[in-house]
Amino acid sequence: MITAKMVSELRDKTGAGMMDCKRALDAANGDMELAIENLRKSGIAKAEKKSGRSTNQGKVWTAVADGKAAIIELLCETDFAAKTGKFTDLVKGIVADALKVDGDGDIAAKLNDAVKETLTSHIATIGENMQLRRAEKWEGAGNSFGFYHHMDGRVSVLVEAEGQADAALLTDVAMHIAAFNPRYVAPDAIPADVIAKEKEIALAADPKLAGKPEAMLEKILAGKINRFYSEVCLMQQPWFKDDKTTLAKINPALKIKRFVRWEVGEEL
Repeated sequence: MITAKMVSELRDKTGAGMMDCKRALDAANGDMELAIENLRKSGIAKAEKKSGRSTNQGKVWTAVADGKAAIIELLCETDFAAKTGKFTDLVKGIVADALKVDGDGDIAAKLNDAVKETLTSHIATIGENMQLRRAEKWEGAGNSFGFYHHMDGRVSVLVEAEGQADAALLTDVAMHIAAFNPRYVAPDAIPADVIAKEKEIALAADPKLAGKPEAMLEKILAGKINRFYSEVCLMQQPWFKDDKTTLAKINPALKIKRFVRWEVGEEL
């Protein structure tokens, strides 16, 4: 009889997944050494040895269903592996699993636990170390989602808008975010200390402002801060399809609740 303790022992010795260990022990009629040998022959036992190797390639992918949305970043060792059908199918399967995880926001720890067996098995199959680096899930019942995958998932964007919004426009918004990488939705989302720092930088960068009357100085700084808004705020940036306008002007009723733009291997 194959016991849970035997499966756990084999898993500790080989780094293989629980189900792989159970199958190996069944096939070896409980012979631990034979099970280890068979796992090594199949390559599954090598997965643990790969776990320390560097991962800086991979994909970022999204999924949207039933009022929920998710985005994940799965890393591997080489661009070659990242472009294979097996890796792509794995990424799509894991992001679908992310939709089933409880919570709204960062679910990386929960999802890692849920897909650990799957990752271990695929590390052996694909032959490279892999790492689920980031994962978010949004509960947005009644809201609308847009997404865009650039360069086959090298850069991906997920957007949530309050209420029902035009799907084509949200796809365009996601494309704009991929291209222009805004930091905030709108000026009112910028922390006060960030604005204060920008004013400080503007004053230090232009010595001619020293000694200006207070009222004049405030007008000058207001102009500089408005230019800052046009650089970092999604609603204020020149629109990617027409730089003479902005998203705020195209659809002033559109309310973007949140967005993320993730790039494979970027610094966090």
